[in-house]
Amino acid sequence: MTATATREQLARSRVSPFAAEYPFEPRFVEVDGGTMHYVDEGPRDGEVLLFLHGNPTWSFLWRNLIRALSQRYRCIAPDHIGCGLSDKPQDWGYRLAQHIDNVARLVEQLDIQRLTLVVHDWGGAIGFGLAERKPARIARAVVMNTAAFTGLRAPLRIRACRIPGFGTVAVRGFNAFARAATFMATERGLSPLARKGLLAPYSNWAERIATLRFVEDIPLSAAHPSHPTLLRIEGGLSELREIPMCLIWGERDWCFTPEFRREWERRFPGAESHKFVEAGHWVTEDAPTEVLALVESFLRKHSVAP
Repeated sequence: MTATATREQLARSRVSPFAAEYPFEPRFVEVDGGTMHYVDEGPRDGEVLLFLHGNPTWSFLWRNLIRALSQRYRCIAPDHIGCGLSDKPQDWGYRLAQHIDNVARLVEQLDIQRLTLVVHDWGGAIGFGLAERKPARIARAVVMNTAAFTGLRAPLRIRACRIPGFGTVAVRGFNAFARAATFMATERGLSPLARKGLLAPYSNWAERIATLRFVEDIPLSAAHPSHPTLLRIEGGLSELREIPMCLIWGERDWCFTPEFRREWERRFPGAESHKFVEAGHWVTEDAPTEVLALVESFLRKHSVAP
């Protein structure tokens, strides 16, 4: 059995308890940090939607949208290194620029010339980092509870996870960040299968490396190593002002609060903006049907050549 076949077999085994929720063919690409898993569903000649998740999720977050939209669109959703079914190296840098490099590598490998960003949480900075490097490839964007600009303010409960010693034990030892998210990131709650799927890749100390590193990589000051990267991303947003954009926001998000939505609206005054007043950070979990309808409508209104 080849290494690729072994990886595919292990991936299928890993998702088998919730395969009904995540019925996708596992695919892999070599990037900085190891082997990155990704989903690639839908017609090869269809308009490309690139789904980018944040922390502490993985491509499973996009399952409902991918199942529906892949009937017409080519849906690509990677698991960032350290997340989901991708490799989880213990000695990699886990910096924002490295995650952008890996997504750029995937786009080049698949020869994607035009794409639509669909981003959430850290996926926003990563996706618009790709856009800053390759603005001509970005046709439109769907933006959900995220940021891609400086001036970030981390809530106390996130800053606590950055406390040396305590944060490591809490996040990697007790899986506090991911477990807390399953009830703090949603207002209506998760089904048992959804909760199982979201937590499945983070079952032990080693597998929770990226959960901690993402928290540590939030550039809360100009001295942080990832601050220059985020500054470049922010500077590149002005080049994208004319692309069609759809903002979909869970208004009860205690992290990416409505203040972040208003900043996106200020920077992209032509964007559609949709607020879900009873939804939290994982707006795709709190309002899956409504979010799908908005995304489908937006894509139809702003069709682009594949």
